[in-house]
Amino acid sequence: MRLVKRAPGPISYHVASKERRTMHFNNRISQTLHDEHRVTVALMERLEQFLVRYRRATPDASDAGANQLLRELSVGIADEVERHFAFEEDQLFPHLEAIGDAAIGAHLTDEHNAMRPLGARLSTLAGAAATQGFEAALWEEFRRIGSELTERMLAHVQKEEMALLPILEETMDAETEARLFDEYVGNA
Repeated sequence: MRLVKRAPGPISYHVASKERRTMHFNNRISQTLHDEHRVTVALMERLEQFLVRYRRATPDASDAGANQLLRELSVGIADEVERHFAFEEDQLFPHLEAIGDAAIGAHLTDEHNAMRPLGARLSTLAGAAATQGFEAALWEEFRRIGSELTERMLAHVQKEEMALLPILEETMDAETEARLFDEYVGNA
């Protein structure tokens, strides 16, 4: 069953199942970040499943599925914690501060700062494991960091989806949107 619920204003919610809600934004920055969030959530969910699957054993990195996930993590996490976070901090949070809403930017920046070293280390471990496999100690470190990053990232994305993106949708003028969108997409 597909239920479509329209909210007042420029944001629409489409419920395709009990578990998934897809948002559609008029602001291209909000929509682009939302699309990136969906990719990140999917990657974090795959990481969670991987950690559960191998909770009692070290994974075989020569397994095609495991190796593909490790390669995707080595690139995907690095992109999320570098490009995406930097754009928010350098461009979007100053916009929020200028309109009198600095608190959300400060809070999300604190979360970024907590996730950056986790993401960097997990990316490094995933890249190394994709080519060399896991030793027991590295697998334990990967599991610990992967679990913490997954928990933090999923909560963080939810906050951005429920607070940051709607604020941008409501407050950003067309000229600012066009300039920042071109800058963000141009640096992809």
